[in-house]
Amino acid sequence: MHYVEIITALVVLQYLFFAAMVGRARGRYGVKAPAVTGHDGFERMYRVQMNTLELMVALIPSMLIAARFWPAEWVAGIGAVYLVGRLIYWRAYVGNPASRGLGFGLSMLPVLVLLLMALAGALLR
Repeated sequence: MHYVEIITALVVLQYLFFAAMVGRARGRYGVKAPAVTGHDGFERMYRVQMNTLELMVALIPSMLIAARFWPAEWVAGIGAVYLVGRLIYWRAYVGNPASRGLGFGLSMLPVLVLLLMALAGALLR
């Protein structure tokens, strides 16, 4: 099975889900495009989407490069931690932004680990 590709597709799908939630929040809170401020509930959802996009820029290439050098199961497992971290981050940030620490940590740590694995694999193999 193509574990890394499945996780990569799920990362993109999760991002699209967050984008849809931003659209829903626009309607719920009356924030007309192209505005990105207006209601706290909308702004929280928008920040979840944008923060997810920011991390994806580092996650996806790191994951795909790491998969060239390390077992796919390891790389996909680390990517799965990122997915869970993003869900925790979303729930926490929308409810109370101050409580986002665990979700952020479970999102950022996999990105850093995969980046180091990608670098180590490229340098050492």
